[in-house]
Amino acid sequence: MAASITTKECLRHKCSACYKQYKKKEHLIEHMRVSYHSVHQPRCGVCQKHCKSFESLREHLNGPLSKSNCSKIFLEQGCGLCLRVLDDRTSLSGHQDICRLTAPVRQGTSLLPTDLSDCYDEDRSDRGLGAIAMDCVMAGGGSDGTLDICIGICLVDEDEKLIFNTFVQPQIPIANYRHEVTGLTEERVRYAMPLKEVQEKVLKILLNGETIERLRVNGGKARLLVGHDLEHDLDCLRMNYPDHMLRDTARYTPLMKTNLVSHSLKYLTRTYLGYDIRQGVHDPYENCVSAMRLYKRMRSLNHHGQVRTPLIAPPLDQYVSHSLDSYSAKDLEKMTPDMLYELSRSNFKCWCLDSRSVMQT
Repeated sequence: MAASITTKECLRHKCSACYKQYKKKEHLIEHMRVSYHSVHQPRCGVCQKHCKSFESLREHLNGPLSKSNCSKIFLEQGCGLCLRVLDDRTSLSGHQDICRLTAPVRQGTSLLPTDLSDCYDEDRSDRGLGAIAMDCVMAGGGSDGTLDICIGICLVDEDEKLIFNTFVQPQIPIANYRHEVTGLTEERVRYAMPLKEVQEKVLKILLNGETIERLRVNGGKARLLVGHDLEHDLDCLRMNYPDHMLRDTARYTPLMKTNLVSHSLKYLTRTYLGYDIRQGVHDPYENCVSAMRLYKRMRSLNHHGQVRTPLIAPPLDQYVSHSLDSYSAKDLEKMTPDMLYELSRSNFKCWCLDSRSVMQT
């Protein structure tokens, strides 16, 4: 009898995703409620452990407290950018040649025209339904020059082609043009485009004949907007765009720090694409291309064969609904760790679902 009690006391309930163990089943169930494990989480290519972010996965593979077996295999066969584990060193070499990108040709703010007749490619803006990347150039307003005022905007398509680029007429006086960062002076932006006209042209490119109202309901045929800290850029442009149509590299859970604080675009580009940006003057074209490349890399992650959702990706609120809450505590107690994992849902919409939607159109 004593041996039986000892065995029961030693029984541990192990999470099928992250391998944490609990003495009581109720603790495992609570863990599953708050962890939001799913096939969309970054996973170790050696032991298949789920991690909350790529930063957590990187720590697991080659951090100070990395798992020895996983670290050893990753050191020999792992890609330091995408964190995939390849079959052998030969495969790794070929993969790295493709995975590591070269920096886009820097244009600087000299790309922003003073002749407005050249700043808008009407034909290119009407092609396809792919995503559009946006970046803004900010000067300083207010009494102390700390208020961000948009004085330039750049839009790039998925092929890294420039489709819209212009100076923006500031709504309040500029106290500091931040020349060391923007490369701009008052003379350069003298013939800037009025903000209202900029807003109209940007929305025309993004909406593709749809309306904001219809877009909020069903998405329509509008384009996704990609960028880094898009909320800030849109705020400075005094524009709104539906949240479910934004793909923000500063707010995407797998790309954030373990404490859910954003990384800089410079860090993300160096860490996941393999090159450095912003060596000198802020280049909006380079930022657009880098954000678009990050988005496309995350979108191309191969979760498709593992996802047990309909071909058409559901709205975000439906996608993240927690199926565990549909069951009673008594029913959950009867379930195995694998069954609990099957019911668990992600708390973010994985960008890989965008590629599944594109494949149907």
